[in-house]
Amino acid sequence: MFGIFTPLSARSLRSLRLPRTPCRTFSFTHNYRFPRLPSKRVDGVLETNVTERGLPQVPSFREQVAREIPVQSFTDSVKAPSIRNQVMFFIFGTFVVFTLAARKTNYDTAVWTEKLSHTGNLIWKLRIPTSEEIRRARHFELGKNLQNGLKSLQETIEEWPIIIKHTVVWTYIQVLQPILDASEGKRLCWAIGLTNAAVWLVWQFPQAQRIMTRSFTHSPLSGLSYTLLTSMFSHKSFLHFAFNSMALASFGSAASLWMMRAQNQSWTGLPEATPKWHFLAFFISAGLFSGLVSHVVAARFRFPRIVALLKSRPLTVSATGANLKAGVAEATKNVPKILPSLGASGAIYAAVTLTALAFPETEIALIFPPTPPIPIQLGVGGLMAIDIIGALRGWRLFDHWAHLGGAAFGVLYYHYGMKVWDTFRAGNLGSAPDRQKKD
Repeated sequence: MFGIFTPLSARSLRSLRLPRTPCRTFSFTHNYRFPRLPSKRVDGVLETNVTERGLPQVPSFREQVAREIPVQSFTDSVKAPSIRNQVMFFIFGTFVVFTLAARKTNYDTAVWTEKLSHTGNLIWKLRIPTSEEIRRARHFELGKNLQNGLKSLQETIEEWPIIIKHTVVWTYIQVLQPILDASEGKRLCWAIGLTNAAVWLVWQFPQAQRIMTRSFTHSPLSGLSYTLLTSMFSHKSFLHFAFNSMALASFGSAASLWMMRAQNQSWTGLPEATPKWHFLAFFISAGLFSGLVSHVVAARFRFPRIVALLKSRPLTVSATGANLKAGVAEATKNVPKILPSLGASGAIYAAVTLTALAFPETEIALIFPPTPPIPIQLGVGGLMAIDIIGALRGWRLFDHWAHLGGAAFGVLYYHYGMKVWDTFRAGNLGSAPDRQKKD
């Protein structure tokens, strides 16, 4: 390519005529100044920020963005889980369950008051039956219905072999006689236990594990609120389900008995056909409160500590690329985790503390660890001490904060719960028939 050019002599250059084109001349006599290049002084020597070609270095797009948008730290970029929705869910849920329970109690009481007034007893035409009279009438009707069921069963299996017939009748009596002898509060606790059993059975199917983990366990990091309610009836292990069911049957029936007795000193003077709806509202609201306490502690105290701990363990350069997984594992080693919770322990603890305050002369015996009968307040105090130590030391076998939240709810309900319940009942008398409202 360079071969087509030949050297020219000075004469040939003079003889070469180039066409004249208008152009702007440049004179160095003018006060012209070149732009000052950015410079910095390093070790007393002034250095100019120029490239190898002598042109000023232009900042890259990434550098310009970095100047406009400051980089946030790890702590600033991670937001703590919300507690507002969970607090609102507890308040709204408690209001709803107490409203429905009060309406149902007023309705059942009015229906039985009207029914007893038509039995021919003159005294019930002159005054409203008492709560005890209504409960005796309900118990008598339940026994009558069970006897009628037994007669119908005997007529149905009359032609069966005598051994099988006797076995069926014996089984019927053995199953239903305890139901007839139990209080309404204990029967409600058994119904809650059956609900827990149904949820526990679903846990045993591997196909349902994902749905159950999302919808029947409460995780403070999920942002969900309704799981405060569903997790109360969820037990994954059989031992957890069995111990909670037995404790609920014992202390739940005692708590409902206190509610039945305390109703006699009600400032409203309203009779009450059954305490089961009252106890159900207490059980659900106590479970919501205990779960909320655990949620707030995890979101506002444990989560910031975990973030600060992770900030103090940054990933090194070697923890990138193929070694990223190993670097993350090393940085998160021995960092505590926020695990989801489930179970009715918080609501049961509320019934336990309520029973201990209402019946201080009661003695209890722990199944695990096995203990001789001890005063209930001493036993409950020991359990609370264990939960306090476990919460402060970060033990993870049980949700100690939920236990303490449930225990606090039981104490508060013993002092103020009946006033709240009477207020709800008095405010929902519109759901009762006319006779109870007039009387």
